[in-house]
Amino acid sequence: MASGEKEGVAFESGTGRWLLAVAVAGSGMAFLDGTVVNVALPDIGRDLGATTGSLQWILNGYLLTLASLILLGGSLGDRFGRRRVFSIGVGIFTLSSLLCAAAPNTETLIGARLLQGVGGALLTPGSLAIIEASFRPADRARAIGAWSGLGGVATALGPLLGGWLIGAISWRAIFVINLPIGIFVVWAASRHVPETRDPMASGKIDVRGAVLAALGLAGTTYALIEAPEMKAPALVWGGAVVGVLALVGFFVAERRAANPMLPLDIFRSRQFSAANAVTFVVYTALGGFFFLLVAFLQVSLGYSPIAAGAASLPVTLLMLLFSARAGALAQRIGPRLPLTLGPLIIAAGFLMMTQLDSGSSYATAILPAIVVFGAGLTLVVAPVTATVLAAADSRHSGIASGVNNAVARVGGLLAVAVLPLAAGITGDNFYDPAKMTSGFHVAMAICAALSALGGILAWFTISAEVLHAEPEPGGDTPERIGEDYSCAINGPSLRPAREADCDAAGVGVSGGTS
Repeated sequence: MASGEKEGVAFESGTGRWLLAVAVAGSGMAFLDGTVVNVALPDIGRDLGATTGSLQWILNGYLLTLASLILLGGSLGDRFGRRRVFSIGVGIFTLSSLLCAAAPNTETLIGARLLQGVGGALLTPGSLAIIEASFRPADRARAIGAWSGLGGVATALGPLLGGWLIGAISWRAIFVINLPIGIFVVWAASRHVPETRDPMASGKIDVRGAVLAALGLAGTTYALIEAPEMKAPALVWGGAVVGVLALVGFFVAERRAANPMLPLDIFRSRQFSAANAVTFVVYTALGGFFFLLVAFLQVSLGYSPIAAGAASLPVTLLMLLFSARAGALAQRIGPRLPLTLGPLIIAAGFLMMTQLDSGSSYATAILPAIVVFGAGLTLVVAPVTATVLAAADSRHSGIASGVNNAVARVGGLLAVAVLPLAAGITGDNFYDPAKMTSGFHVAMAICAALSALGGILAWFTISAEVLHAEPEPGGDTPERIGEDYSCAINGPSLRPAREADCDAAGVGVSGGTS
């Protein structure tokens, strides 16, 4: 083959468009489900006679299995083929969506949502892995930026699309819509996406590591989900203890394993560790912001759930217009400057939000703050994703994606669990307009500090050359199976969890990052 072909697929080519369509459509189903279900909760509750606790687990059941199995999903992709595992995940997600749509009671719906999370855990790490394994080096950051912007559209459209489908048809339609998308993705992947895997990976699954990782992530995720309400303190603390102990055991086991699920040598890369640290700090702030913004707009300003979700649409527009350009900029000048300025601009947007109150106009007060926030976000998402995937050994791209997903999701969950407590807006205070307003100000100040810390960390730890670094001598690259050229490294999906406890009145979350 020609040397140009050996480098991978061009962004502007027909194959490049197919690859991007498959990755965006597949991950878009999972992103859409993260927000569309929120709007449907009141109708689901009335139709199925669900309790508030059941409604919470219709949301959180999906999140629990998704977070618990995300590392395993990345590892399986590396070992058995990223396209294969991605397609299996899409298939599980699609079939479980059909089960959700046909659910006769809340128990069945919760079970189907748990199964949806399994599908999401398999497809999510593979989405960006497909992009990174296929596009040529010069186009990777741009492709990641396009994926980020288009994925953000799916997330932000969730409340609007959900509201329209519920009003025009039924809450069941929000799950039926996944069926044609899933069928298209599986078909298109089989025809247009080449298979890639780690050529050095053993086919043997690290069962002990997989069990400990799933148990550890499940325990900590459960504790963070339940912590805000603290209805069963013993279960919350028990889940936290079991989760932490299992994660400690997981790292000990991986150090000793002959074929570990998580090769710990990926953390020897200072850039990989630094980018994950920046991810954790910044996405903790983002998780708190998207959760509390929607709650503030509804409780303090009287917005409807759909209007509150639509308030953040300018962020999606900015991501759609500029994410690809931000990725290309990071490729050209290095990620250090964008990852320093981006979080600082986000922090400025958060500080502007500390001035909002019950009389604030959307056009003159809320919108400017959201635009500043969105401008900063466009400088963060694609560059930090590109940095993580460039810093990880290409053989471990799937598991690296899983690690970064877990980091981002735990950060978002931590924010939802801790930020309301720190701001004094738990319990009845959460629904009191005056207390919500004052607590929102405190929370935004905390988010600003976290985001600024992320910018400072990036300045001192992220190299401007990481996206241009040559592969280490003798390093292995995932081979494109069935063809005579090798693939590039793969990267993580950085979409944080934004699903939070939602009462029957429909207090939900929205927003779009990747």
